[in-house]
Formats: sequence, structure tokens, C-alpha cells
Amino acid sequence: MKEPVQKIIGIVCLVVGVALLLRGHDIARSLDSQIKNIFTGSPAHKVIYYYLVGAVLCAVGLTQIFWKRK
Repeated sequence: MKEPVQKIIGIVCLVVGVALLLRGHDIARSLDSQIKNIFTGSPAHKVIYYYLVGAVLCAVGLTQIFWKRK
């Protein structure tokens, strides 16, 4: 019974992670972010947070989907 729930949680984490990665990419390409990058030389903090949280959620999701617990 735990395995289907584990896979559902993994799929949800993966979908949310991909959505956050795409949102971070959209923010990074926005005019406001590009202007800040020109003057500060570093991307906006919000972009970094979206990328990090999205990557972690994708990793958790893939682990939940493909890792079989005993």
C-alpha cells in the first residue's frame, strides 16, 4: 500500500519541481532581472531560490518514483 502513495508523492514533487524550474527560468529572462544582472553582475536572489528548490524537489520526486523501499 505504501508504494502507490510513494509514487504519487514523487510525481507531485517532480511536477512542482519542474514548474519551479520553469518559473525561475522565466524570471531570469525578464527585463527586470536582466537589468539587475547588468548592474550587479549576479542573478536575482529569487531566481536562485526557484532553481534550488525546483532542483531539490525534482531530485526528491525522482527518488520517490524510482527507489524501491524494502
